[in-house]
Amino acid sequence: MVPGVNESSSDELLASLLTLSDVYLTGYHAAHMGRVAAGKTVTVVGDGAVGLSAVLVSHQLGAERIILMGRHKERTDLGREFGATDVVAERGEKGISEVMDLTGGEGSHVVLEAVGYMPAYEQAYGVVRPGGVISRVGVPQYEDAPVGFGSLFGKNATLTGGPAPVRAYIDDAIPRVLSGEINPGRVFDKAVRLDDVAEGYRAMNDRSALKVIVKP
Repeated sequence: MVPGVNESSSDELLASLLTLSDVYLTGYHAAHMGRVAAGKTVTVVGDGAVGLSAVLVSHQLGAERIILMGRHKERTDLGREFGATDVVAERGEKGISEVMDLTGGEGSHVVLEAVGYMPAYEQAYGVVRPGGVISRVGVPQYEDAPVGFGSLFGKNATLTGGPAPVRAYIDDAIPRVLSGEINPGRVFDKAVRLDDVAEGYRAMNDRSALKVIVKP
């Protein structure tokens, strides 16, 4: 329990603090490396906990437009609450075309890729505008260079990202959580006991849960 708050509020606070060791600050790292700033158009590829965290951070950093690419309505609805201005459920060329239409054919200044699979990278490459930045925090599940990898040169685009050094960001994030400025713990939508950890992983794998918290 936290002094001065009820049990429900304490649980919410704990959930938000837990995200600082993982998903929220991974999303922050994506936005930081992508140089998200006021007035920019940002596309987030992936509606998992990291992708939604990237939406929240992009909103905090003042992005003018935030396009979330995801097809799970419960997640994209939370993404809208976190600050997404548009949701694109289509994938592949249709998804790329929709983002390009939304941006007047220009593409996004910044693309935050939070999946790690080749199709997600290809979507990121397809929607980044010339001179833009692709920031990847989804662990790549491929060994070969993606299709179009060398063509980043032609777009004059930057490819960045990598494992999140959460310790570098956590001192600034903790006061934001404690003050109630941010509530990233909303990504937790299922709780399991220690004996049911395997069930928690199954729920996330089959997309019946977004993020699972383990309680003693």
